[in-house]
Amino acid sequence: MAPLLNRKAIKAKYYSANSKQIQAMYEYEQTLLKAYVEVANQLSNMENLRKSYALKEKQVAALTESTEISTALFTSARADYMEVLLTQRDVLEAKFELIDTKKEQMNAMIHAYRALGGGWK
Repeated sequence: MAPLLNRKAIKAKYYSANSKQIQAMYEYEQTLLKAYVEVANQLSNMENLRKSYALKEKQVAALTESTEISTALFTSARADYMEVLLTQRDVLEAKFELIDTKKEQMNAMIHAYRALGGGWK
């Protein structure tokens, strides 16, 4: 007899539980989508930094060769010492940029690890 008397209350509880279940499903899907986007962004960032690092390595190699050439020109009295110093400064700045890019690359790997659920609370 009780279900007949509490019919509206039972229906209300059923609809409430059903809506909570649907809401939990949407929150779960939203969390999955957010996690996927984070991982995709970090992987893209890692790839961009890898390309940037390769370009900066080429730049350092070219500037190192330029320094060798300017030193050779200085020893043969074809250039002044200021040119040698400027090219050495350019190489040093390029090496600093290379180191910064490598650091950013390592940080991107750490962030990708974190986005994949790797050990952070």
